[in-house]
Amino acid sequence: MPSVTDAFTAVLAIGVFVVAGTWLRARIPLFRRLFLPASVIGGTLALLVGPQGLGRLAGALDGPAWLVDGLLPAAVLEVWSELPVLLISVVFAALFIGKHIPGLRDIWEVAGPQVALGQSIAWGQYVVGITLGLVVLSPVFGMDPIAGALIEIGFEGGHGTAAGLAGTFEEFGFAEGADLALGLATVGLLAGVLIGTAIVNWGVRTGRIALDASGDPVDAARAATDDDLDDLDDREGEPARDDDAARATDPLSVHLGFVAIAIGIGWLLLQGLEAVEVATWGGEDGLELLVHLPLFPMAMLGGVLLQLALDRTRRDHVVDRRLINRISGAALDLIIVAALGTLSLEAIGGNLGPFLVLAVGGIAWNVGAFLVLAPRIVPHYAYERGLGDFGQSMGMTVTGLLLMRIADPRNRSGGLEAFGYKQLLFEPVVGGGLFTAASVPLIAQLGPVPVLIGTFVLLAFWVLVGLRRFGPERAPAGERTG
Repeated sequence: MPSVTDAFTAVLAIGVFVVAGTWLRARIPLFRRLFLPASVIGGTLALLVGPQGLGRLAGALDGPAWLVDGLLPAAVLEVWSELPVLLISVVFAALFIGKHIPGLRDIWEVAGPQVALGQSIAWGQYVVGITLGLVVLSPVFGMDPIAGALIEIGFEGGHGTAAGLAGTFEEFGFAEGADLALGLATVGLLAGVLIGTAIVNWGVRTGRIALDASGDPVDAARAATDDDLDDLDDREGEPARDDDAARATDPLSVHLGFVAIAIGIGWLLLQGLEAVEVATWGGEDGLELLVHLPLFPMAMLGGVLLQLALDRTRRDHVVDRRLINRISGAALDLIIVAALGTLSLEAIGGNLGPFLVLAVGGIAWNVGAFLVLAPRIVPHYAYERGLGDFGQSMGMTVTGLLLMRIADPRNRSGGLEAFGYKQLLFEPVVGGGLFTAASVPLIAQLGPVPVLIGTFVLLAFWVLVGLRRFGPERAPAGERTG
C-alpha cells in the first residue's frame, strides 16, 4: 500500500516528465509539427525509462540489477496506476463550471448541425467496433466482445476516458481493454493531426475550403504560437471579480473547492441512482448497470448543476473559467503521463492483431463519415466546421479545435462557437459521457447484439436528423458547400 510520501513523490515525478516533454517538444521540430502535447511526450518518455522499456532492455542485455525495473520505483508506478481513475473526475467535473449554459433551443439553433454530425460519428464508432468484434475479433482472435466498445472509448473518449475506465474493464475481466484503449487514443491523436492536415490541404486545392486574405490557412496556422493555440482550448471566460473572496484566500484554492463540490454532487447523484436501481430493476438477478458506472460522468453532471445554481443565484461571476481550465488541464496532464507511463506493452503486443483491426476500422469510419456526412449535414462551411468533429472523434477536443484553426484561421464560419455549444449536447452522453461509461457493462450483461442494434438505431436517427433538418439546401444562398 503506497504511503502519502509515495503519492507525493509520484505526482512530483509526473511534473518532471512534463517538464522533460516540454523541453523535448521545444527542441524537436517534428513534435511541434505533429502538435503533440508535452504530456504525451513526457508519458512516452516515462514508459521508455520504466520497467517495460529500459527495464526490459537491461534484462535482455544482462545489464545491472538495479536497472531491471527501470528508473521508476515500484511505489511510484503503483500510485500512477490508480491516479487516472481518480483524476478523471476532476477533468469531467470542470467541463461546464464557469461556462454560460444557454437554453436548449439556443444551443440547437447555433450548434444543431455539429450535434448531429458529432453524434453520428460517435454512434458509428460503436456500430463499427461491435461489428468488428462479432465478425473478426471474437471468432478469429477469441477476444472478449467488450472490445467492441474500444473504438469509441479510445478515439472519441481519448486518453483520459480510457484511463478512467480501467477499473470498469478490470471488473468485467478485460483488464487489457484499458491498455488497448490508451493505445488507440495515442494512434488517434497522431492520425487525427496528420490526416486532418492532409484533408485541409486537399480541401484548399479542390476549392472545398476557401482562402481569404490571410493566404494559405495551413501556413497561417503553422505560424501560430502555442499561446494562440491554447486560446482555442476552451479557455474562454472573464476573470472572477469577487474582490472580497480574492482577498480572503488564493483564488486557485476556491476554484479547487468548486470542482470538489461538483464531484460531491456527482457522487450523491450516483449513490441515489444506484439505490434506485437496487430497489427496482437491479434487484436479485436483475440488470445491474448503474452500480458499475464510474464517478466521472456523474461529476460532469454535478458541474452542470453547480453552474446552473450559480447562474440562477447570479453568482456566476465568482468563477474564473481560465482557472477552472488550468485545474482541468493540470489534472489531464497528470492522467496522461501516469496512464502512458504504466501502459502495458504486453497487452498491446499480445493483442496486436485485434489492436490493428480496431485502429484501421476506427480511422476508416471517422474519415469516411466526415467526408460523406459533413457536406450533407453542415449547411455552410461544411469542411471548416466539420473538421472540429473529425478531430474530436480521433481522440482529443483540442485536435478538433486545432484543425478548425488551420482551415479557418479567422473563424469566418463561426465554427468555434458552434463547436463549443455542441459539447453541451454531446459530452454528457458520448465521448466520455454516460453511455461511454455504461457501454462496457451493457455489452457484458446484455451481449453485443442488443447494443449493436441500439447504437445502429441511434446512428440512423442522428444521420436522418442531420440530413432532413439541416444540409446545404437549407443554407442561405452563397454559403452552400458540397
